[in-house]
Amino acid sequence: MRILFVSSNRIGDAVLSSGVLAALYERYPDARFTIAAGAVSAPLFEDFPALERLIVFEKQRTRGLHWVDLWKQTAFSWWSIVVDMRRSAIGWMVPRHRLYRVPKADGPIHRVALAGAAIGRALDPPAPTLWVSNEREEKARTLIGEGPVIAIGPTANWQGKIWPADRFIDLIGRLLDNDGPLPGARIAVIAAPSERELAEPVLQSIPEDRRIALMDMALPDIVAALKQCRAYIGNDSGLMHIAAAVGTPTLGLYGPSKTELYGPWGPHTAFVRTRESYDELISQPGYNRHTTGSLMTSITVDQVHEALTDLLKRTGD
Repeated sequence: MRILFVSSNRIGDAVLSSGVLAALYERYPDARFTIAAGAVSAPLFEDFPALERLIVFEKQRTRGLHWVDLWKQTAFSWWSIVVDMRRSAIGWMVPRHRLYRVPKADGPIHRVALAGAAIGRALDPPAPTLWVSNEREEKARTLIGEGPVIAIGPTANWQGKIWPADRFIDLIGRLLDNDGPLPGARIAVIAAPSERELAEPVLQSIPEDRRIALMDMALPDIVAALKQCRAYIGNDSGLMHIAAAVGTPTLGLYGPSKTELYGPWGPHTAFVRTRESYDELISQPGYNRHTTGSLMTSITVDQVHEALTDLLKRTGD
């Protein structure tokens, strides 16, 4: 049995729909899976245990040409099931027995539930799941070491979603205090290599013996490292959704994004959002997604510290 799974290009969307892949693997444990994903999200699936082939495809200058390339790589195989999380035409263009496509959202529905609807599980959606090899997990244990580690994600894919760095620095100071929620904890600062400049001030604010830099690592290694952390605090981003998916108690910070659609998923998650709603934030005079600065300034350090303390109490840490 062969299954083609077409995932999302963005890391966050790929994570939120990964539960569908996990559900199919549980249902068909002997199936061989081909996973197609964009270059950014594809590494998330490198350790998937039933992976036969990982196809990386990127948008090209000529409109739609990347779909033609994907068709060329999949059209000459017979697929028992094709799962398309991109709502593309690929599922109609390759030989297959059954096709599952993520439906178009009809009203506000969390993206995990929307993904689950593709296989008839909108009301009982499979939780996001990521896989880490034994070798990678052992490497992460060595990197993180003994004792509690709190991961901080101070970046996002655009400035409006970023809580100011000075507030992350203030929060970290409180977390390092002996009266913090995890006494003796060290702080891991995590960001994509391209975001290092944004994260560097936060990292440099931490004493050398209490900090871990997780900013120049391959994505699967970041997944493994986050699995070893005791907690994660960060802006709405793909990294935040990774932390939630691997079961790390995760506190997301939200402003110009909708928690009802993209809130962290799972029993060990919580979020703090701005006083202003999403609509209020993006309707401000002069708002421009590409130039507007942080829209997260109404979130206070006290709020985040209290929310993390409550989350750790609730999850038993």
